[in-house]
Amino acid sequence: MANEETKEVKEEVAKTEETPKKKSFISEAKLEMLIAIFLGLTAVLTAWATWIGSLHGGNQATNYTKSNNVASDANSMYNEAFQSLVQDMMTWNMITDFKFDMALAELRGDATEVELIDTKVQQIIDDNCTEEFQEAINWAFEQEEEVSPFMKDGYIESYYAEADAMYKESQALLEEGMQDNKNGDTYNLVTVIYSLVLFLLGIIGIFKNIPNRFAVFVIAVILLILAVIFMVRIPMPTGFSLGSFF
Repeated sequence: MANEETKEVKEEVAKTEETPKKKSFISEAKLEMLIAIFLGLTAVLTAWATWIGSLHGGNQATNYTKSNNVASDANSMYNEAFQSLVQDMMTWNMITDFKFDMALAELRGDATEVELIDTKVQQIIDDNCTEEFQEAINWAFEQEEEVSPFMKDGYIESYYAEADAMYKESQALLEEGMQDNKNGDTYNLVTVIYSLVLFLLGIIGIFKNIPNRFAVFVIAVILLILAVIFMVRIPMPTGFSLGSFF
């Protein structure tokens, strides 16, 4: 009886030895090589994303500074425009007073005084009025009713045209800086994903089973591909050129 049991055990052992072991679909050497390649690739991509993110940060700071400077200049120009408007209003009041005196002289039939006042008015216009203001004054004189040159459509707005343009430029720079800030933050998120990929590739070695190690490797590669797709969709910094750094 014991001999028969011993014989059966030997037969089972022989069958086991004869049965070939299933080969893994990827060898350990190939997996190690792939891990090394993707570790290097991910490290390069991480460095790239970090650099581009820092460039966005630099553009953000530059655009914010430019926006503040342009807004400050616009405020100065706005104040200058307001002072010019007040000065032109005072000049117009002076012209109006002379025109009233000239009308009284005409009623009295004093041609000499009329001519003298008209000369004064013309001298005031020549000495104190810009070309645009003179055009507005001529427009006012041409009207049938007595009107002010400041009633001409768009004339008062013309005083602030340059200041308004600079305000718009300041706002555009501010919005560009905000976009740079957003892009920089997005690149930071990409670097976080790359760090996760590096982490997964780094811990593969703790798994003894090849299929388990390969499964972690596949997850890391998928994350890497998604991160690269996400990164290439982010705009590059304004004016970026690799050639400018060499």
